Amino acid sequence: MLDVSTPSMTAAITETVQRYVFVTDSSAVSSGFSDPSRPVQRKGSLMNFRTKEFTEIPPKDVFGKCRYVSSFQKCNRVGEGTYGIVFRARDTVSNETVALKKVRIDQDIFKDGFPVSGLREIQILKNCKHENVVQLKEVVVGNSLESIFLVMEFCEQDLASLLDNMDSPFTESQVKCIIIQLLKGLKYLHSNYIIHRDLKVSNLLLTDKGCLKIADFGLARYVSDSDKPMTPGLVTLWYRPPELLFGAKTQTTAVDMWATGCILGELLIHKPLLPGLSEISQIELIINLLGTPTESIWPDYAKLPMVQNFTLKMQPYNNLKSKFPFLSSAGFRLLNYLFMYNPKNRATADECLSSTYFKEAPLPCDPKLMPTFPHHRDLKKTSVGNTGDHSKRTSSSTHSRASIDGGHVPTISDLLGSLIKKRRVD
Repeated sequence: MLDVSTPSMTAAITETVQRYVFVTDSSAVSSGFSDPSRPVQRKGSLMNFRTKEFTEIPPKDVFGKCRYVSSFQKCNRVGEGTYGIVFRARDTVSNETVALKKVRIDQDIFKDGFPVSGLREIQILKNCKHENVVQLKEVVVGNSLESIFLVMEFCEQDLASLLDNMDSPFTESQVKCIIIQLLKGLKYLHSNYIIHRDLKVSNLLLTDKGCLKIADFGLARYVSDSDKPMTPGLVTLWYRPPELLFGAKTQTTAVDMWATGCILGELLIHKPLLPGLSEISQIELIINLLGTPTESIWPDYAKLPMVQNFTLKMQPYNNLKSKFPFLSSAGFRLLNYLFMYNPKNRATADECLSSTYFKEAPLPCDPKLMPTFPHHRDLKKTSVGNTGDHSKRTSSSTHSRASIDGGHVPTISDLLGSLIKKRRVD
């Protein structure tokens, strides 16, 4: 074992590391690393530390275990996730159609290493194997350290584009089919201690065989981290639960269940259920629908940071029945459990799957019997940026992304008066 405690040995190792570690071509040595931010040229030779001789890198090992992105032929841009742009691509080796997601890397952040959001997404997706969670096939690389791509299974539709372009809305039987698959995916994630934290219709994908896939894990976290303070303003505003709107620092799987209730309501009434224009507006919409929260139904309510800053209007009525007059008592009960103010009392995915709402007429249709639709994600009008109706749907997450890039937590006063377009005219 080497003794590195002596100053001479430490200096020698430091000099060796500075000169040779991560050297991939002779120009890097000659330049003395004068430009550390330059793209890394993945070619050349590596030095043997014992003999100090350079060995040529075999072509098959130039990119390590990762394939080069040129193995994929980009077809068109299909969307943009929380932390990256997504393309439809063809694997030139297997001829398989895949989704190619370029990890968005901020240059200032990258100086401190690979973004933690990208590492979390890769780690979580590699550990997930479920039919209702999008599958990560591999990670591929480009010419520089900033060029990292996730190769995932391709789904022909996303739920947001479908809702914007469908001639007729989903039937209740089809809605039940979609929600059951979402709940199965969430049951799997939550049982593996994963919180998605950004559930919304644009992050739910559908295959032509009617299989739903939960996607975009850029904000996902493990429950083991939930005791640590988390940024409350990252969950998309329309699907954000009241505990986060009131400034709760800890987050649980109940965050995903509130979003599930919003998605179920949206599918049933064919438009966003709680399309708030700001955090204040979002709170008002929730109170108008469910009534004003009190300590009797939510014991921790008065301790939340934002509750001390303002007084809520008194609205004592639950208006879910008037909002969903066509729902059965079982459906009404399911929505009520999903919209519990107290996150500790909110229904879990497993409890929701046992709801009698899914066992009464109209019964959920088989996923294979779900209708097929034109591939709106492949159209040119949606492949060039987020344009048209789809941009209205995704505009609600603008403040979330801004808060990440800006490095500060948005407050109610920051967002008061801000305007967000509705994605459809009521």
